[in-house]
Amino acid sequence: MVYDFLQVKRIQGYGLTHLPDYKSEYSSGMDICANFLDTDTEKALLISVGERKLISTGLAIEIPVMFEGQIRSRSGLAMHNGIIVLNSPGTIDSDFRGHLKIILANFGEEDYLIKQGDRIAQLVISKIVRPKIKLVEKLSNSNRGMKGFGSTGIS
Repeated sequence: MVYDFLQVKRIQGYGLTHLPDYKSEYSSGMDICANFLDTDTEKALLISVGERKLISTGLAIEIPVMFEGQIRSRSGLAMHNGIIVLNSPGTIDSDFRGHLKIILANFGEEDYLIKQGDRIAQLVISKIVRPKIKLVEKLSNSNRGMKGFGSTGIS
């Protein structure tokens, strides 16, 4: 089944909310923007170096069953400012209907100001598979075996 729509709801009190938006023809991720309450006078939030903050989007979404939303860092923010989605990719389950908020962390060298409408993360919608769990005594062999954490090298 193909889904043509991601259902998005604006949360009351966040009137200036930007909807998720693809910025190029073949983007896999939609940009998600910061949004502050209409009653907030600042309309901005400072993330100091080494700090993490929960950023409001003013949105709730409905993801189709057997799909998930993945919240990912924006490469430009990560490269130029050290701003990343802390639990990247963050998972949004299809049964979650609450306020979509983004955990951002500042691993940069300077404090960073998130302003109203800034594009702060990407949302990718992906199909999921839920296999049945089977407890076994032995797993099949592979060439790699139990080698991990850098065992395949870097070049």
